Amino acid sequence: MSAPTTGQERASPARPQGRAEERDVPLRLSASLGTGSMLQPLNSSMIGVALVGIATQFGSASSVAWVLSAFYITSAVSSTVSGALAEMFGPKRVYLVGLAAIALSAVVGGLAPNLAVLLLARVLLAIGTGTQYPSAMTIVRRYADDHNARASSAIVVLSVCSLSVVALGPTIGGVLVGVWGWQSIFWVNVPVAALAAFLVSAVAPKDGPITRLGFAQRLRRLDLPGMGAFALTVTCSMLFLLSLTTSPDWWWLVAAAVLGGAFVGLERRAPYPFVEVRSLTGNRTLATTMLRALCTYIAFYLVFLEIPQWLQTARALSPEHGGLVQLPMAVVGVFATIAAGRVYARAGAVSTLLTGTLSLLVGGAALGFGVRHDSPWLLLMAVFLVLGVPNGFNNIGNQNLVESSARPHELGVALGFYRTVQSIGALVAAAIIFFAQHGAGSADTVLHRVGLAVGVIGLVLTAEVVLRRKALARR
Repeated sequence: MSAPTTGQERASPARPQGRAEERDVPLRLSASLGTGSMLQPLNSSMIGVALVGIATQFGSASSVAWVLSAFYITSAVSSTVSGALAEMFGPKRVYLVGLAAIALSAVVGGLAPNLAVLLLARVLLAIGTGTQYPSAMTIVRRYADDHNARASSAIVVLSVCSLSVVALGPTIGGVLVGVWGWQSIFWVNVPVAALAAFLVSAVAPKDGPITRLGFAQRLRRLDLPGMGAFALTVTCSMLFLLSLTTSPDWWWLVAAAVLGGAFVGLERRAPYPFVEVRSLTGNRTLATTMLRALCTYIAFYLVFLEIPQWLQTARALSPEHGGLVQLPMAVVGVFATIAAGRVYARAGAVSTLLTGTLSLLVGGAALGFGVRHDSPWLLLMAVFLVLGVPNGFNNIGNQNLVESSARPHELGVALGFYRTVQSIGALVAAAIIFFAQHGAGSADTVLHRVGLAVGVIGLVLTAEVVLRRKALARR
């Protein structure tokens, strides 16, 4: 994550002294930005209900696994690159170009004749959606600085948009796939991107003039070697995880370790690092929060990628019916997000995180031991309701900890990397699910393996919060 010193270099105006209480960033601005920012989490969670149809049309589950991986690997890079591009060319411009890329990816994906073209569409979609949140946050911060406004209200709106849409993704995707086929999860991006482009064009402040820099200077500030090393490290790690299902290919692990070491070395020496390693490793609370967020996202995507597939295979539900079955979980997720904000404001990080991690433990254990293809619907609904709680509480707790523990010059780095952590978590979850499918005699066995993984993550996170409760209470 490049430091905000590129392109459109601007000093934040000093806040006037003795002024009245700061105002909130206008809802019309934050809601407009949230419309486009929701597309990355929507596409991350919606794909789960389409995988069965894609596998049926294009080949084996192993090849379709890259439909997930290609998106998440690209998102992990593009979410951080876009922060540098927003500073270099202006956040509004980057936001709108990203929306154009999303619309193009929808056309390519919706008309894809084979798996290779579909993968290209997913990569293009990840590039476009990766620009939205970092650009939106840059617009919000600049507005807050220029108008002596509070950015916190806009952050809440953006968070609610993202977390709510993630929860609703399987339901929305299920209805779309059931009525119009898997291609519809691409086409749905077109009207949303068009609406976001209209709203942001009308509401967001104009960007200033682009600072004139030579081509070599722009490349230097983008830190292409760091980006490449990061992407190759993630890809080699993914290839190693996938190889575990057949015969472990240890060379991929060695390559990932070597590339990871090279990445850290490059970032420590880079004048404009892609990821500011020193900032992330030098702040213990920030580093542990990122690690906790990674674990919670792994558990989250295990649930939201596996359950739609299990409902279609084990319960023989159509995609639209499977999506509707998950609607209670989505509704609980929306209310949990709102409730988590209030709990954090009243009781702090410990209560917020414990609520999320304990519900993750209980929900994972229920999937691992209590749910079967012939389980009564009442039991399924109870489990789904419990699993709707963790996402809201864990993410609100972790995101507030990022904002409170990051030093002022680290905040942009931390917020950008938080979204990158989400993509890495989704990538690891996809690999775990693929690993759980290997040698499984039934869909129930896969679900039980995934549930146990979720439960173990919940147990570890609960223990971590309890052990560090004093440190977390001070935040």
